[in-house]
Amino acid sequence: MIQKWRGIPTYIIAIIFLLFTGLPFFFMINTAFKDQFEFLQSPWKLPASLNIENFTNILNGTFFTYFMNSIIVSVSTVILVVIFASLASYPLARIKFKLSKPVFMLFLVGMMIPVHSTLIPIYVLTQKLGLYNSLWGLLGPYIAFALPVSIVIFVQFMKEIPNELIEAARIDGCGHFSIFWVILFPLLTPAISTVFIYNFIHTWNEFIFALILLQSEKSMTLPLGLREFYGEFSVNIPGMMAALTLASLPLLIVYFIGQEKVVKGLSAGSVKG
Repeated sequence: MIQKWRGIPTYIIAIIFLLFTGLPFFFMINTAFKDQFEFLQSPWKLPASLNIENFTNILNGTFFTYFMNSIIVSVSTVILVVIFASLASYPLARIKFKLSKPVFMLFLVGMMIPVHSTLIPIYVLTQKLGLYNSLWGLLGPYIAFALPVSIVIFVQFMKEIPNELIEAARIDGCGHFSIFWVILFPLLTPAISTVFIYNFIHTWNEFIFALILLQSEKSMTLPLGLREFYGEFSVNIPGMMAALTLASLPLLIVYFIGQEKVVKGLSAGSVKG
């Protein structure tokens, strides 16, 4: 009987947490189906009818351009990060050399660099490379700031792979390249999912670099494009909530598909046998 009562505080905390995290989603979706007048009358009340005018107005505008720009930048970034981080992690995790720990610590230091302190140098460098106001100009800073945490995840996961697999591959005549691509990389699925989803969410929502490095409307990503709902004296709240609802769909889909592998990837290395 006592065992049953012990679980009640956990359920209460979980319900409270659900309310705090679920209310913003409810407000966003609920408001997206209202017009401006209905929203001002009763912000939390359910809409009298499912008004899809906000969604049609968004889709008929420049939203799709912003959406595709974000897709291009986010997908390109995470694919390159997975390739570069996994390749960099292999020697750090599976090859013994004197500078392995200092190099790994150098990547850890990269996680501590404030993003805002690099804005001016990155802006100047992007201008000199001729990549200003280009989606490809965002890839450099996005990849650079995503590599440290991605390498840490890959290194910790690679260390959990049994040495017997590596030794068997060496006996069969495999070199480092074959060991990585044929043996290790297919086993990195949980870590790859973690790195992919973590960096996809971060890149999809990134604002400050996009604000500094992009100028024209055709190059803007979603975080920049959402500013068009701000007028000089008013804000189209229902229209913005509709845009945020559509913008959230890729994140929710990607996360729900790979959430189990994300948990496994993040917990890699936390338990030693």
